[in-house]
Amino acid sequence: MTLEDNKAVVGRWFSEFWGKDFNPAVIDELAAPDIRFEYSMHDPCRGRDEVRAFATAFRTAFPDLNFWGTADLIAEGDHVVGRWEGGGTHTGPAFEDLPVGGLPAASGRSMRFTGTTVLRVENGLITEEIGLDDGVTALKALGLIPQQ
Repeated sequence: MTLEDNKAVVGRWFSEFWGKDFNPAVIDELAAPDIRFEYSMHDPCRGRDEVRAFATAFRTAFPDLNFWGTADLIAEGDHVVGRWEGGGTHTGPAFEDLPVGGLPAASGRSMRFTGTTVLRVENGLITEEIGLDDGVTALKALGLIPQQ
């Protein structure tokens, strides 16, 4: 696959997995069966089923969740890098998948934060998604660490 092909895979993933109109089918279409999926604010996931469970829980807790790219994707070899921003409002059930504390059901707290993600695309499938996000900003907005 070309660099442009890899960027197209990631662009679709960002739109359909992370965008406001979540398409759960994209997990089986674009994620490798044993995908490695890690973000600093969440427990690591391995495999499509764990990624699907994560996405379902995150989007159930934050029904308006939406992330979007803030710069052109950069590709080299089998890696694609993207910068993004987004967030949502916690109006759903309790959410515990955070590094410090959890949120009770329907806290009404909103978060908006940024990050950078490096994805590995092999044979048209995403084998790794490793992201570093501005967790401090998100955790402050959610009231889980003090504002200073």
